[in-house]
Amino acid sequence: MQELKIENLVKRYPGRDQVVAVNHVDVDVQAGEMLVLLGPSGCGKTTLLRCVAGLEDAQEGRIVLEGKPVFDSATGLNQPTHLRDIGMVFQNYSLWPHMTVQRNVEYPLRARGIGGAERAKRALEVLDVVQCGHLTDRYPAMLSGGQQQRIALARALAPRPKVMLLDEPLSNLDALLRVELRTHLRAIHRELGFTGIYVTHDQLEAFNLGTRVAVMNAGRIEQLDSASTVYERPATDYVARFLGIRNVFELRPEGGGWSSDAGRLEGDLGLLERHGTGSLQLFLRPQALRLHVPGAPIPQAGHLSLAGGRIVESLYSGSEVDTVLRVGEVTLYASTPVGSGQFKPGDPVTVSFESRSALLYVDGKLARS
Repeated sequence: MQELKIENLVKRYPGRDQVVAVNHVDVDVQAGEMLVLLGPSGCGKTTLLRCVAGLEDAQEGRIVLEGKPVFDSATGLNQPTHLRDIGMVFQNYSLWPHMTVQRNVEYPLRARGIGGAERAKRALEVLDVVQCGHLTDRYPAMLSGGQQQRIALARALAPRPKVMLLDEPLSNLDALLRVELRTHLRAIHRELGFTGIYVTHDQLEAFNLGTRVAVMNAGRIEQLDSASTVYERPATDYVARFLGIRNVFELRPEGGGWSSDAGRLEGDLGLLERHGTGSLQLFLRPQALRLHVPGAPIPQAGHLSLAGGRIVESLYSGSEVDTVLRVGEVTLYASTPVGSGQFKPGDPVTVSFESRSALLYVDGKLARS
């Protein structure tokens, strides 16, 4: 069942250089789904979330919540936030410092006119869900950052809203605590089955939490897919770069084969020959590269290689060695298992990779092999 529908939504900020923060966005959020808006700062993800909440006024489009419009530019409808039946968790917790934990969680219930006994019952229920039932009489200043964020989540859940909006709620926490709370938030979502929109710039967070992931770019949704599809098959070169795929070859046909600023590609060229028109770019993750002593045998079937490389630096990182190398005019990055062969700065190398591990983009869009 569809819980939230956003249609052709546009949000502009006025000024000499008018900024279009949300640019004709269309997206449906299904009941029980956690949609993650992923992208760098300035891509429009938080502005889109705030438009859904009613904290920003869009200029065009519609927002429909459980079949009922809450914003419609054509009719002038723009319901205020308190009438939209949403819960919101902010980046900075926003707890009332003079209220105990229980009173903080009860506050939105009191605002809705819910009686004292029912308020207390619901507050204790959601505090148990977020594993903070033992903190009812404490004040926010007495809590850790992780505890405060759990209380903020409980406060948003207590009124049982139709949609939960979460704006980078874990970004102020240290790395280990973020991992712990990600796991806990995923469990809460599975247990309660609420519908949510989650904003983050952290791709691991997006992949851990998202039923689907929407990668945003300049106010538009660049790709909307399952987490595994976004990771394995980034739809555009923008998404591939945002996900940190740093090995990029600009390809050009030359002498019956293919060349790049890293030199001439040798081996199985079938993938390239099937898409030999337009602007071609080849993207490779660091884990896809294999390093060889020059002259060592390299598999031919399904493999491509580049000769004439030289090691710039090798960095030990526990289970892997992260290697920076230079091939022609291109800097490449390889991550290889410890013990798979060590190279020192200055060593010559040949680089190979399986063609099936490469992502090929034609005019900026992923080619279907």
